[in-house]
Amino acid sequence: MPDSAEVFAPTDRSRVRRSHQRAQYDKDAVFAVVDSTPLCHVGYVIDGQPYVTPTMQWREGERIYWHGSSASRMLRAVKGGIPVCVTVTHFDGMVMARSPFHHSANYRTAMLFGRAHALEDRAAKEASLKIMMDGLFPGRWEELRGNTDQELKATTVVAMEIEDAVAKVRSGPPIDDEEDYATVQCWAGVLPRRAVWGTPEPDPKMDRPHPVPSYLKEIQYE
Repeated sequence: MPDSAEVFAPTDRSRVRRSHQRAQYDKDAVFAVVDSTPLCHVGYVIDGQPYVTPTMQWREGERIYWHGSSASRMLRAVKGGIPVCVTVTHFDGMVMARSPFHHSANYRTAMLFGRAHALEDRAAKEASLKIMMDGLFPGRWEELRGNTDQELKATTVVAMEIEDAVAKVRSGPPIDDEEDYATVQCWAGVLPRRAVWGTPEPDPKMDRPHPVPSYLKEIQYE
C-alpha cells in the first residue's frame, strides 16, 4: 500500500461505490490519467443549474490549471470559489462479451474535486501558461512573440488545489458468466481504441518554408 501522504483519502464525494475494485486513490495513478491528455471537463453549478464545460488543463504538483476567455461564464463562476469537479477520461476500447449485459468499455478516468481561484498577477499567469506550453511542446514558448497586455487581460487562468481525487480504470477482456464460456458460441474480446497524432500540416500562410520543429518530430504519428 502507498504511504498515506501518497494517496488521496476517499471522501463521500470521491469514494467509488460501483465496481469499487477499479478505484485507485494513490496520487501517481490519478496524475498518470490527468497528465496523459490535456482535455478535461469542468463540472459546476450556477443558480441550481449544472453545467459541464470541456477545456484544456495542465498540472503542477497537486494543483490543476485551466484557462479561457475572461468573458467565459464558466471561468467567471468558478474563480469565485464554488465547488468544482474536474474529470479526465481516456476511452481505450469496447469490451465485447457473450451477453449484452456484460458488454463494457475499457477506460481510464479521474475525478478531481476542489475550489478554483484566478491568477491575478501577470507574472504568475504567464508562468503558468508557459508550463502548459512546455508540457505540450517543450521549447516552443521561446520561439513565439510574448503576450500583449490586452491578450493577458482577455485571458483568465484559474488554479485549483486538488482536495481529493480518484482514478477508476478498467482493462482486459470481458468478464462473462461462467456457464457462458462453454455454451455461447460467438466472438468475444476487446476492440481496442487508440488516439494518435496525425502528420503535421503547415500553415499555408507561412511566408517561407520552416522545418518541422524537433519537438514535433519526436511525436509518434499515425
